[in-house]
Amino acid sequence: MPEAIQQGSEIRLRKVLTLWDLIFYGMVLIQPTAPIPLFGVAQKLSNGHTVTTIFVAMFAMVITAVSYGRMAAVYPSAGSAYTYVGRTINPHLGFLIGWAMLLDYVLQPLINVVWISVALHSRYITAIPFPITALAVTAFITILNLIGIRSSARTNKLLLFAMCAVIGVFFVLAVHFLLHQQHWAGLFSFAPFYDPATFHTKLIWQATSFAALTYIGFDGITTLSEDVHNPRRNVLLATVLVCVLTGLLSGAEVYLGQRIWPNWHTFPNLETAFMDVCHRVGGPFLFEAMGAVLMLAALGSALTGGLGAARLLFGMGRDGVLPRGFFAHIHAETNTPTYNILLIGAVAYCGAIGLNYVGNAYEHAGELLNFGAFLAFMGVNLSSFWHFALLKRGERRRIFADIVLPLIGFAFCASIWWNLNILAKIVGGIWFLAGASYLAATTSGFRRAPKMIDFSES
Repeated sequence: MPEAIQQGSEIRLRKVLTLWDLIFYGMVLIQPTAPIPLFGVAQKLSNGHTVTTIFVAMFAMVITAVSYGRMAAVYPSAGSAYTYVGRTINPHLGFLIGWAMLLDYVLQPLINVVWISVALHSRYITAIPFPITALAVTAFITILNLIGIRSSARTNKLLLFAMCAVIGVFFVLAVHFLLHQQHWAGLFSFAPFYDPATFHTKLIWQATSFAALTYIGFDGITTLSEDVHNPRRNVLLATVLVCVLTGLLSGAEVYLGQRIWPNWHTFPNLETAFMDVCHRVGGPFLFEAMGAVLMLAALGSALTGGLGAARLLFGMGRDGVLPRGFFAHIHAETNTPTYNILLIGAVAYCGAIGLNYVGNAYEHAGELLNFGAFLAFMGVNLSSFWHFALLKRGERRRIFADIVLPLIGFAFCASIWWNLNILAKIVGGIWFLAGASYLAATTSGFRRAPKMIDFSES
């Protein structure tokens, strides 16, 4: 934690973080295993072109990262798409972006509950019905959050080390497998990027809207803007480099996965497909090792995500954005927002059961998460254009950086958002309309400024 220093009556944080500190922090947020749980579903959606969708999404994310970095220099204490849009364009529009982001916070535990439950049900405890498995997973996560169990920095570092070790072993064994089976022709092929027999542009766009989950979390770097040496330069560079490094690492992982198991139709289970790839190259040991780190990563993400969402709802209740009686309740002994934790758990369980009933639960959960995320990304690109191209009156504009780049980023993110599946659009649209109605009711028809959402609570 950066130290505080005092100058006169002003207390500031020491600017102790370097560019490489930010890059490490960003990679921890995203996790080196990010594309692995998505692999099988993304293979189905793209008809065998996951690596292509990873790179298409990377293009959109790199441009959006530039917009995040530039806006973080303008508002170094904010670090939120909600704040950028609200302060730059319009506070009501900013509130709606924040409302869309709130959906992500609430649903983030859901996607992890779905993946853990599917993995357990399909691989380890097949005799137990999925609803019972999902109930056990949700109850376990909820109870840990109710009693205030939190992962330590040391635990997170150990988990990151374990992930990197398992992925490193996979790379070595995968390359050896391909060279042994097919020689250099097996290792180097253009087929994962473009196979004319199965490539379809519309499928690539639809799959990209799901594969973009790989990059979710990179924007967390901007929350450290006040603690960074030369934030105007380093925050922008770090966000861009984290997206590029994530894209290259993720692309390499799924490229090898596609070469080792090119026919996605034969996967026993799409959600755990990469574990089968690991089994093919490394036997039971690598299969179990990969399953263990993925399970622990999902569990940790569900715990921190659930608590973060509960704390955010608590802050909104305390500040009067949501009803205080329910959302601002806090347990006297554990100091946890118990009602909110129970609500998040109920949403996760009911969502897991509902999406499993519809089918393709993990795919639907991921696209629901991207509904709010890509609205936020569109908002950041638009606010960057608005600030640097429209509001900087009397100053010289750089056509490419101030106008072309953020508009291209907005268009790419809008295209990815538009290609989300219909269920994500319906549920997300209902949520967004509910937020607009709430905003209209609490601001006398948009005539008053909305109450602020404090995302630092999460």
